[in-house]
Amino acid sequence: MKILFLNGPNLNLLGTREPEVYGRMTLADIEAQVRQQAEQLEVTVDFRQSNVEGELIGWIQQAKGNFDAIVLNAAAYTHTSIALRDAISAVAVPTIEIHLTNIHAREEFRHNSVIAPVCRGQICGFGAKSYILGLEAAIDVNDVK
Repeated sequence: MKILFLNGPNLNLLGTREPEVYGRMTLADIEAQVRQQAEQLEVTVDFRQSNVEGELIGWIQQAKGNFDAIVLNAAAYTHTSIALRDAISAVAVPTIEIHLTNIHAREEFRHNSVIAPVCRGQICGFGAKSYILGLEAAIDVNDVK
């Protein structure tokens, strides 16, 4: 099984960006934890990050036929990107939406996810553990096909 982890804007700044909100772990730290768990579960993972919406869309489109699931932390694009939503819908690769923080307990503009309706599910509020839960969910959605 192959799972694509996509990370949106500003996630490259984890560990230094508002650590009181997002924690002190870097994206590389989170990736290492996910890779360790994936190895134990005999799953292949590919991690990517971009601050560019179009690059994320391209990777989603390329996932069809190459990955069994996508785990997506779209960051701020969660609330604004109809283009990401349309790409997820178009490729029909099971996609799990994840967030480090509980978007529903934050500023009101973060409460709405435009991608949620086309994702299999949403995991938020568990910090770096959201990524491990996303990995497990991506495996589970493929086991119930």
